[in-house]
This record gives sequence, C-alpha cells and structure tokens, in this order.
Amino acid sequence: MLKKDNTGLIVVDVQGKLARLVHDSEALISHCMKLIKGAQILGLPIIVLEQNAKKLGPTVDEIASLIDDLKPIEKCTFNGCGSIRFMDAIKANNVTTWLVCGVEAHICVYQTATGLAGLGYNVELVGDCVSSRTLENKQLGIARTKESGITITGLEMCLYELVGDCRASEFKAILDLIR
Repeated sequence: MLKKDNTGLIVVDVQGKLARLVHDSEALISHCMKLIKGAQILGLPIIVLEQNAKKLGPTVDEIASLIDDLKPIEKCTFNGCGSIRFMDAIKANNVTTWLVCGVEAHICVYQTATGLAGLGYNVELVGDCVSSRTLENKQLGIARTKESGITITGLEMCLYELVGDCRASEFKAILDLIR
C-alpha cells in the first residue's frame, strides 16, 4: 500500500510537440495535472524530467503552471537514472516509493521506471497517466513495465490509497479533484 510519508512522483517528459502527439493527449495531460495536484495536496515530493528540451521543447504550459516552483531536470538519456542531477534529486528526497507518469510509455517512462526498480526503489506506474504516440506502444510499455515486476496503478487508485481515510484532512480536496 502506498503511504504518503514515503512516496514521491516523477513526471517524465510531458513536453513540447510530443505531448500533443501522443495517443489521447488531452486525457493524458488532464490526468497528469490531476496527479500532480493530488501529489501537491498530499505534500509528496515531485520531480519533473525533460528529454533534450532544446530539441523537444519545455514541459507543456498546463503542467508547467502547476510546478512553477520546480525546475525540470533536463536529460538526454532515455532512462532518467542515467542523469546525475536526477539521481541526486531522487536521493535528496529520501523516499522509497515512486509513482511514475508521462511519455513515452514504451521508452523513457519504461526505462526510468525499470531503472529505479533496479536500484531497489518501489515503483508504481500510473497507467492512465502515461501514453505513447500510438496506442499499441502505450500498451506495450505498460505490459513490459508490468513484466519487469513494477506495479501498475491508476490515478484514482493511487490518490485514494495515499489518502487512506475519508477523515483525513486531504480527503475533500482529493475528492473534489477526482470528480
């Protein structure tokens, strides 16, 4: 079970034209925004990655406006774990479980999630908060991630798991976010 005191969120490469080209991009961006807002309500650490931002562009405005106090970590490796700045941020947050969302499910999301799992972190892929340019590649990415032993969760499932109790101070805000 997810616990808010040891869980963080990684947002992978929701940027530039690519974010608009992925399968069901409007839903992806909307779901990622809800996940980020939920993480903020719950006080979770958030790390944002950008793949070669000079070529692909910055994080999309909708998400950038939510995280204006966070500077995205630029990377060129598909696996975020290949970035020293990313690994420093992971270690600095002192959490053992990471939720992962973003694009593309079969490339950077998959490689970053499995990279973190290989380093001993608990990783949960938020299945309705990932996408790829094609539905087939999205499904392949989720399937391969699951085959690697990583748990697949959903937006509502993980947020309610993190709240844990309808009497929790964050419950009403999470309920309003999901509705």
